[in-house]
Amino acid sequence: MKRRNESVAVGVFHATPVFVSKSEGAVVEDVDGNHFIDLAGGIGCLNTGHRAPAVIDALRKQLDRFLHTSINVLPYESYVAVCEKLNAIVPVQGPKKTVLLNTGAEAIENAIKIARFYTKRPAIICFEDAFHGRTYMAMATTSKTHPYKAGFEPFPGDVYRIPYAYCYRCSYSLKYPSCDVYCARHLEDTFKRVVAAESVAAIVVEPILGEGGFVTPPPEFYPTIGSICRKYGILLIADEVQTGFGRTGAMFASERLGLAPDLVTMAKSLTGGLPMGAVTGRAEIMDAPGVGQLGGTFGGNPMACAAALAVLETLDKESLCERANFLGDRFRKRAAKWQEQWELIGEVRGLGAMQALELVRSKATREPADQETKEISQYCYEHGLITITAGSYSNVIRLLMPLVISDAQMDEAMDILESALVQVADKKRELTAQLS
Repeated sequence: MKRRNESVAVGVFHATPVFVSKSEGAVVEDVDGNHFIDLAGGIGCLNTGHRAPAVIDALRKQLDRFLHTSINVLPYESYVAVCEKLNAIVPVQGPKKTVLLNTGAEAIENAIKIARFYTKRPAIICFEDAFHGRTYMAMATTSKTHPYKAGFEPFPGDVYRIPYAYCYRCSYSLKYPSCDVYCARHLEDTFKRVVAAESVAAIVVEPILGEGGFVTPPPEFYPTIGSICRKYGILLIADEVQTGFGRTGAMFASERLGLAPDLVTMAKSLTGGLPMGAVTGRAEIMDAPGVGQLGGTFGGNPMACAAALAVLETLDKESLCERANFLGDRFRKRAAKWQEQWELIGEVRGLGAMQALELVRSKATREPADQETKEISQYCYEHGLITITAGSYSNVIRLLMPLVISDAQMDEAMDILESALVQVADKKRELTAQLS
């Protein structure tokens, strides 16, 4: 850590002081020989697990062939094969095409480029509590100010933000379902008061908020948003970077939420640990930019392509979408008991294995328990469990475990998390008693 602090830029964040030596499946070992169950999964990059056997085998084979030519100079079959696979599975209607890139943020940047070029419109609408990346256009669409945006102004223009369907903290102080999903219908009011509909190229949305706290919208939300987009000729971009590839119990969250996108951005678990991003969309939209207007030197790197093909095969062969639903149900049953037991747990939410606990100091006031969340995370890694937090108020514990985690490992992880909740809740109770 001393070497890290002396040589690595301060801006590079790390959630734990654990330095990894090796990993396998859902377990990591640190340089001191300690073992940890991993509920972070490289921030959602390891749905198929650490060092998935099929991925490792594919990489070894590719290593014996070639490492890099740049698709822009010498094409290779695996790039085409990945595009074909994504075109076949991404939930976009009609003929599709794909471009391969390096990261999720780069996928967002390119999706917006493509949408603007196709529609000849400038404006982009995004949502409060969204996270789309740290490059400039991605930062412009990202919501959380600290640490992501503050001090980096100015951002690219013609980006407008509206409230998300965050029912637990409704921006309009309404209650679902009596609200009639006002947050979605309010989009048309935005066209009257903020930006004209005919100026809007696309709406960018995470099907389920990632960094924003794993907020899952009600079932009417996306069908309503989608119908408004179609009415005004606005494209819908689904950011499936964190939700994609089995995490929510389907290959893509859009399939479960009634979201019918025109473009889908992907990265993270597409390759099982290597850098790759992708945009897949309706062929007529994807083909709007001309030759040379999309791509990059390393986009669709041969090693990443080999890994992606192995990941897509593994997801199917090992039925990991079904596994995600099983893991999510297992967690929610236990978390529901925690919620009844402790004032600390305001809401349990999620879809499939994409589950979260929002922690509050009082269920009545819903004051975010940010410090308590840090304490729980610290207790966990000190007792052999890696977790990461989320939420605009830094008060959400999110689950991003590899979907190959065993039942025994999952039970042990929940035991540790429960012990952390007990300790923090008891400490809070003692402090309250002392103050009274």
